[in-house]
Amino acid sequence: MKKIALSLGMAASFLATAQSVKTNIDLVNVKDDKVAVTMEFPKMKSGDVKFHFPKTVPGTYSLDDYGRFIEGIKFFDNKGRELAFTKVNDNTYSLKNAQNLSKITYLVNDSFDDEMDTSKHKAVFSPSGTDIEQGKVYLINTHGFIGYIDNMQDVPYQLVIQKPTDFYGTTALVDQDKSESTDTYTLANYAKVTDSPLMYTKPDYITFNAGGMDLVLGVYSPTGKYKAADFKDNLEKMVVAQKKFLGDMNTNKKYAIMLYLAGTDGPQIKGFGALEHHESTSVVLPEMMPKDAIDKTITDVVSHEFFHTVNPLKTHSEEIHYFDYADPKMSQHLWMYEGGTEYFANLFQIQEGLINKDEFLQRIGEKITNSKNYDDTMPFTVMSKNVLQEPYKDQYRNVYEKGTLLAMCLDIELRKLSNGEMGYRDMIRKLSQRFGENKPFKDDKLIDELVTVTGYPQIKDFYTKYIAGSQPTPYAEYLNMVGVEVKKQEVPPLFWFIKDPNQTGYNEKNKTFIFDENSALSSFSKSIGFKITDEILALDGKTVDIKNVQDFISYSKTIKDGQNVTVTILRKNGDKTEKLSLKGKAILDKLTIENLQFKANPSPAEQKLQDQWLTGKK
Repeated sequence: MKKIALSLGMAASFLATAQSVKTNIDLVNVKDDKVAVTMEFPKMKSGDVKFHFPKTVPGTYSLDDYGRFIEGIKFFDNKGRELAFTKVNDNTYSLKNAQNLSKITYLVNDSFDDEMDTSKHKAVFSPSGTDIEQGKVYLINTHGFIGYIDNMQDVPYQLVIQKPTDFYGTTALVDQDKSESTDTYTLANYAKVTDSPLMYTKPDYITFNAGGMDLVLGVYSPTGKYKAADFKDNLEKMVVAQKKFLGDMNTNKKYAIMLYLAGTDGPQIKGFGALEHHESTSVVLPEMMPKDAIDKTITDVVSHEFFHTVNPLKTHSEEIHYFDYADPKMSQHLWMYEGGTEYFANLFQIQEGLINKDEFLQRIGEKITNSKNYDDTMPFTVMSKNVLQEPYKDQYRNVYEKGTLLAMCLDIELRKLSNGEMGYRDMIRKLSQRFGENKPFKDDKLIDELVTVTGYPQIKDFYTKYIAGSQPTPYAEYLNMVGVEVKKQEVPPLFWFIKDPNQTGYNEKNKTFIFDENSALSSFSKSIGFKITDEILALDGKTVDIKNVQDFISYSKTIKDGQNVTVTILRKNGDKTEKLSLKGKAILDKLTIENLQFKANPSPAEQKLQDQWLTGKK
């Protein structure tokens, strides 16, 4: 089947040359769910060579070691002779006197099959992972399939995908050959390789234009429950609203969405969500979700990834621009990259009429409540810079809670200072105009740049106190400026296994509750030695049944503080899974909810600022 070009009339920027790294991924001759990859290199400039797979990639904040999914690696010279090598670690191979290195071959295992076995490694977040299911689907996050040689990251790559003739590849890349059995793509460098995911499956896609941008949505639904066309109307409405919200900040002419719906018979995965790229996003959700829930998730999650096209993909610090895949150095500014992006993903919905004022306020209240599960005094810049390490990585999820709220408060602060003439969106627009995709800023100079583009030195005080400092952000004070009251409400103490019950997932195969590894354990779970990777089979003999899940939840609500409780779990121990019973006395977590409501009689100044905040108008 001939691939439909996503952007009609768009020519390749250059043709593959002898100086390209030619990479072949074979999706036809798949054995034992392993895909063969061959990489051919131009002549080496150095005799000593290091070949790497990424330790992590931009947009993810965990050490995933993609090289651990590689096996059978071999290095060859230009006469076909094998070269000796040393394996330095999971991701790195060293060769001496390898001037004649010509080719590398290896097999790739997928990460999806590894998600439930975290006895040796932390699971890779599904949207940044890989799936190999012969005859069904191949989710190719390229950083899991393709490596690089030191000092050759800026060499062009020619990527050739050998595919079944009845498979279609959803991607933002443009196929440069007419063959039904191969797709050929040319990429400027290794960064562009890792920025270009693909999903191959039997054709189920739609292409359309929305807001002046060409889109392709490809869907993998293992049971055929959903088709790509089912999501067109909602997606089109969302994209038009986003393009209007961003205005000249977004210059995308094309965008690809790979929607992988996980079924019950395939890999049992739990890392649902999405991963951003300049021109595409890979999305993983459960197929069992109702359509309206998928539509809502697309609006919330895919919009978040699309807003990343502005920040950090096109406005970022040197740590991101010169990303070191082998030894990553992280930026201080997740408050902006993730928090500001999540703020946009909510703000555009109220400003463009996708949700109403009360729904928007409810979301903000939930984020205030959720942020209380984390250390409110830990400087966000310090957490961000050290997010790959303990104890900071356990605070990562707060970027979507407190990070959003920091952007909101800064938005209100700017509007207050400018009499409504400037907000957070205006600041990001000016920052993107000052820098951009090919001009990074210095990480430790961001606040100075923000003062420069806004003209308000007062925001440096905000940054110093609440972003780089340890002072808790006074949300009530800022919300009061826009005519919103904050009322604290004590809710009945709660018994559950993690602090935020909403982060609970379900393993259909084992009929168990499962939890994201970034979830915070409840006090009770900690007291009985429960691990975040354990799966809940039963509570006091009452088993988990998704069809009657409310019965299980209702029982958990009857548990009193100090009551004897038995939790039956499944725990991975090497290659074995053990069924264990953990016993202890119930500890109920107390929770304070922040209820937000609009004032009945705001002052004229508060009402004016509220209108400017919620409409984006000056």
